[in-house]
Amino acid sequence: MNTTSKQGRILVLGAGNFGTCLAAHLASEGWSVDIWSRSHALVDAINNHHKNPRYLSTITLASSLKAINHISGSEINDYTAVVIAVPMQAVRETLKPFAQHLNTRPILISTVKGIEISSCSFSLNVIADIFGESIAQNTVILSGPSFAVEVAQKLPTAVVAASKELTRAEAAQKIFHTSFFRVYSSEDPIGLEVAGAMKNVIAIAAGACAGLGLQMNSMAALITRGLAELTRLGAKLGANPLTFQGLGGVGDLFLTCSSPKSRNYSLGFKIGQSMTVHEALASLGSVAEGFTTAKAAHNLAEKLNVEMPITQQVYQVLYEHKPVKAAFLDLITRDAKSELSL
Repeated sequence: MNTTSKQGRILVLGAGNFGTCLAAHLASEGWSVDIWSRSHALVDAINNHHKNPRYLSTITLASSLKAINHISGSEINDYTAVVIAVPMQAVRETLKPFAQHLNTRPILISTVKGIEISSCSFSLNVIADIFGESIAQNTVILSGPSFAVEVAQKLPTAVVAASKELTRAEAAQKIFHTSFFRVYSSEDPIGLEVAGAMKNVIAIAAGACAGLGLQMNSMAALITRGLAELTRLGAKLGANPLTFQGLGGVGDLFLTCSSPKSRNYSLGFKIGQSMTVHEALASLGSVAEGFTTAKAAHNLAEKLNVEMPITQQVYQVLYEHKPVKAAFLDLITRDAKSELSL
């Protein structure tokens, strides 16, 4: 543990798996960290017992980590950095109270991986809606292949910090970077957000593939064609195609599509083994972002006229009660085409 106190305070909005692991990481490195949660019971447990009883409950949190239920609008600017780690569908509601207060002093860092259903927006778009383009321009997206439990266990991990203002990405890089949590910088937050959101949808398909008993040939094809979908959507939104070949793209996609540690993979696996969507969701115990993202991505693909056949099939399974076997049959019987066609 680094016992040298860093200069400045950091606020983590959200005490789920990833919010908890990042707060624990920063606190163990000597930062003064506040973690916000709506749950009074969770706040009390963190402050009194140094445990999060709902998420990463086996991890002992630093005694210096403070949990809070409330923060006034004007206090937001007292922090060096504000990390957004709530589910995508809660981002707008969580940030609105700060709409008239936040200035460009704090480094705003979004770790959210999803698309808002009501607007088909990524977190950067929501931030622009609430705070304006200047704040959004300075916002950092932090994403990459990073299971929360492995970060909390200090197992080697590498992620990406991206912002349209590179100096902000580099500032976030300095805050988080350690020998076991490597942070690379990027100037493509759009690509990083698209990849981070869409890989969860492909992971549901990968889990269903495994649940049906299909083998590695099928999985390799699915993941690779899923990557093509991510890249097509990203290109349409102005992302750098190279982003999808990096940690936040193929790295996060591979991780999420290949392990039962992924809630989205687990959701698909349960559905592939004949569990209903409702039963599978109820059994997870926490949010699978891919469920809501599938609906938003389906709508966004239609709006932008982007071909996303895997996403379409996942949407139909989750929301239109289409049998999983029928969805895979529709995928593998599509007309032959050039691999590199967009």
